[in-house]
Amino acid sequence: MRIIRAVGIAVCLAFSWLGTDAGYAAGGRVALVIGNSKYPDSDLVFKDVANDAQELADELKRDDFDVETGLNLTGEAMRSALDRLYRKIKQGDAALIFFGGFGIQSGRQTYLIPVDAGIWTEPDVRHDGFDIEAILGEMSRRGALVKIALLDASRRNPFERRFRSYSAGLAPIVAPGNTLVMYSAALGSVINEAEGDHGLFMRELLREIRVPGNNAEQALNNTKLGVTRVSKGEQVPWLSSSLAVDFSFKTNKNPQPPKPPEPPKPPEPGCARPQPVSPPNLSELPKDPRIAELGRRISANRNDQVAYYRRGRLYAEKGAYALAVADFNEAIRLNPKDSEAYNNRCWANTIVGDLQSAIKDCNEALRVNPGLAEALDSRGLANLKLGRTAEAISDYNAALQANPGSVSSLFGRGIALKRSGADGEPDLNQAKSKDPDIAKEFAGYGVFECGG
Repeated sequence: MRIIRAVGIAVCLAFSWLGTDAGYAAGGRVALVIGNSKYPDSDLVFKDVANDAQELADELKRDDFDVETGLNLTGEAMRSALDRLYRKIKQGDAALIFFGGFGIQSGRQTYLIPVDAGIWTEPDVRHDGFDIEAILGEMSRRGALVKIALLDASRRNPFERRFRSYSAGLAPIVAPGNTLVMYSAALGSVINEAEGDHGLFMRELLREIRVPGNNAEQALNNTKLGVTRVSKGEQVPWLSSSLAVDFSFKTNKNPQPPKPPEPPKPPEPGCARPQPVSPPNLSELPKDPRIAELGRRISANRNDQVAYYRRGRLYAEKGAYALAVADFNEAIRLNPKDSEAYNNRCWANTIVGDLQSAIKDCNEALRVNPGLAEALDSRGLANLKLGRTAEAISDYNAALQANPGSVSSLFGRGIALKRSGADGEPDLNQAKSKDPDIAKEFAGYGVFECGG
């Protein structure tokens, strides 16, 4: 049995790491760059936010973007700026939004906060904030082919302290196809304030998008690696991509028309896909007495590594993976040799789609504790979602050797064998005989027994 066995599987992100074999038809490029550095409810003035916004805007203009820059925007000003952005978008364009300032997650959504927001309760976040998923959805509806969101908004803020005992960071995003989303910090985590005139995230981002020949996805992935390296792992940006066209920040002088997307494969005859269950209601989590007690322990002692780890497991069991990752981050910070925490974070990142981070965590868990069956099982799933069937089969074989009773490893191996062209039915049937709900569980991870 794996360490995390989700009893309430959240609907996983609709992102997949697709190749960039299709070209981007060089349409227009439009961008909105917002830097909110002065919030009346905050004692801090983020001079790096204003500087970062202006420097990014200047760079995007050099890259042939039609850029509007807004500093310290009120809710009405943000709404008007977004409307102007939407009106500029034409069919086949690339549309980009950068937001620096405060962001808050509520109900598994990420909201961008204007400087005049009056936030005292959870509903105020949704009333005064701007839902980034809605913004990306409107870009798509207006005809944008490529959608890019760069959010430097993972900060501790004064608003959350009014109705929460913790800063929840930002939530994962479900976005339309051909979308790149990057947060300056990991899901559910927050960053320290910049000490200089520019933030670490922007310094690395600008360096990478200026490199000739870097496509956008590679530039952002390199940004993530650079921030992680310079911060020595204290700040790890989150990147998700469903980009299926070869788009670069630098203008493509020889564009190729995009290939039409392949139609989805129909389910195999007689093989129905189980539907994953709904995501958890985050507002109900504090009512769980176990979570509440662990929260009290953490409030009393911010160095209680065991409490962070146990609460992270509870969050993961309930499908609140962003909160789980945040707690595992703290557990690992307090004990960098906790193989179980690395494995649990690997598993949670696998479910939300941050697969490269997941592989890294599983590798670390196995370095600290070689042969850990649960980490082999977790890495098997990450490799399966990455399309690395040979690696997945190898991991599941090793996991089953260490723990022959693992239903998840058996079922995962069956899917991997089937995708590789081998006979996976014996494994699948045996796993389902032991646990009739195992197919539904994997469906919650975005992994289906039938064709995908």
